[in-house]
Amino acid sequence: MLLQRILTALVLAPLAILIILLPPTGIFAGIVALAFLAAGWEWAQLSGLHSRPWRVALLLVAAVVFALLWRSHATALTPLLLAAGAAWWLLACLWLRHFAFAAAPTRENRTLKLLAGAFVIFPTWVALVSIHARVPHGHWWTLLALVIVWASDIGAYFSGRTFGRRKLAPQISPGKTWAGAYGAMVAGVLVAEAGGWLLGVRGAALLMLALLTALTVAASIVGDLIESLMKRHAQVKDSGTLFPGHGGLLDRLDSVFAALPVFAAGLALLGLDQ
Repeated sequence: MLLQRILTALVLAPLAILIILLPPTGIFAGIVALAFLAAGWEWAQLSGLHSRPWRVALLLVAAVVFALLWRSHATALTPLLLAAGAAWWLLACLWLRHFAFAAAPTRENRTLKLLAGAFVIFPTWVALVSIHARVPHGHWWTLLALVIVWASDIGAYFSGRTFGRRKLAPQISPGKTWAGAYGAMVAGVLVAEAGGWLLGVRGAALLMLALLTALTVAASIVGDLIESLMKRHAQVKDSGTLFPGHGGLLDRLDSVFAALPVFAAGLALLGLDQ
């Protein structure tokens, strides 16, 4: 399984980097939107929407929303959506605390989870597009944001396997440990500091970047746990079978969905990406 994960990552990482290096135009935004629509398809299925025609209709609505967001990007709506995305992940912590909430397969719970999916997907798309469009280093800040998430995942995996004893959330994801969370934090901050230095961040700004990265990694862990909770409610192991050893697209993007709105909001607030 580890070999499968490594081989799949070796294929996906260069593809992601090539997409990031595209100019900040509608092509980049469209490719990201297509990937997020695929993840939204999996989220809808985890939410209990098993009717294929209804899921197709839901994705068509989501595609229209992406188009409207593109027309209004770089306006006053952007910081509002980033704030909404960051606030959602704070609210998600309460959902994790009461992990049995919305577990029953009722129409109300399905609607609640579908609504949550909107707060998961759309603010993250706005975050990616806004970071990518920053001048002069938008490409590299976008790459750094993703590398922080990837590094934290790797740090969590190896730290958890080596030192993991105390479980982080045993009722939701028994494999995750506090040691893994600490390893994720350390790996993410180290990568952010190195990347920030290469991008010209110096002095007190590096400390602010470290603090922002710590919040970003914490959010990524919440995102991972929320998807694990969704899968536990749906009684499935993976969100899909798209990637060998990795599960579905949502399995690969769960941490990204939570991390990027927080990182983008922090960059804009602190002015670190200028």
